[in-house]
Amino acid sequence: MKKQRGGGLVRFLLVLAVLAVLALRWEDVQGLVSRAIVGTLRIAGDRQEIAVDTEKTGDRTQSTEPVQPEETGEEEWYYYRKLHADDQELYRDILDGVQECRTTIPVEESDTEVIGRVYRYLLCDHPELFWCTGEMTITSYPLCAELEPVYLWTGEKLEKRKKRVEKAAAACLSGVDVDATDYQRVRHVFRYLVNHVDYNQNEKTNQSLYSALVRGESVCAGYSKAAQYLLQQLGIRCIYVTGTAGGEDHAWNIVRCDGMYYQMDVTFGDPTYSGEGNVSNNINYSYLCCTDEELYQDHTPSDLVKLPACRSERLNYYKIHDRYYTSYDADVLLREMRRSTADGEASFFCKFPEEVYKQVCGDVTNNLLPEAARTLAQQYGLSSGRYTYVTDDLFHTITVYWDYNE
Repeated sequence: MKKQRGGGLVRFLLVLAVLAVLALRWEDVQGLVSRAIVGTLRIAGDRQEIAVDTEKTGDRTQSTEPVQPEETGEEEWYYYRKLHADDQELYRDILDGVQECRTTIPVEESDTEVIGRVYRYLLCDHPELFWCTGEMTITSYPLCAELEPVYLWTGEKLEKRKKRVEKAAAACLSGVDVDATDYQRVRHVFRYLVNHVDYNQNEKTNQSLYSALVRGESVCAGYSKAAQYLLQQLGIRCIYVTGTAGGEDHAWNIVRCDGMYYQMDVTFGDPTYSGEGNVSNNINYSYLCCTDEELYQDHTPSDLVKLPACRSERLNYYKIHDRYYTSYDADVLLREMRRSTADGEASFFCKFPEEVYKQVCGDVTNNLLPEAARTLAQQYGLSSGRYTYVTDDLFHTITVYWDYNE
């Protein structure tokens, strides 16, 4: 539906200004005040939908090189840095508007697709804008547009929720030592979210960090935005990534530790998502600081922007803890399992190269684990030793959870 815009003093003055500056013909001016394209933007997961009732008019000219960020924190806005100069200005205009919860945001851009893409980039950079639903109505004119974002809360209700988010974030961040390394900070946030958030598709605000940090229930978007927000507070660059996993829309993160980039999926690290919630203290560390090669076995990023390559294995959890075995020695592995139970550890984990894993997985689960369980029973005077184990054919890992109860 074409939306008619009336006259009025403000509109008349605008027309005069446009006439003076642009020397437009009268019929062009009529077009400015009478023709509009009304569209509704929705951003959900990895999808962006813009429905308009007429085809867009005019072409758009874009500069060929992005500008360098000013000293306002923009250097940490990964998606912002992928935009060209004109779009960066549009980004900042929209950011100013949604930070203040303005009902209408005027912008000097008429292309609804460009506006939608920039708004999506903005939300990928700013998890703290948890009151933005990702939807907006765009009224587009030949040289400009008016945006009407949809907010979950405004005013006093929003201020109360901001305080709740700050309190929840402080509870997490208080557990980080001031001298913690980048990796220790990332690992802390990963563990904290796995232990404090349950996967729940029915949570009403599950696309925002509010659901994860305050309500403790969310989906991949909430997990990932919460991780991004917390790590940003700790000075760690954390990128929000959208794509698919197992053929379904999904979101996760890329983090930078000591100058290197790593993949991180908090959702997949959570047993309530994997369906292994019955296993006590089960955290899947395979999804902490992993490589592209590992993650992209079942994850596919969208083509929204070019992402940094994640090739380093230096922070692989299993290698850090000396549980990556390049070859198989049953005696060595059994000795390590017995040491684990003697120390009262909750679990034992190990990782192998793919070919080694395929060869030894059966022997470990069928022979070594029962033998280790018998040792556990002897160590603690139990009638029998019990355990639960999980094998991961993608990451080639075996994790055992010891049961020290009679």
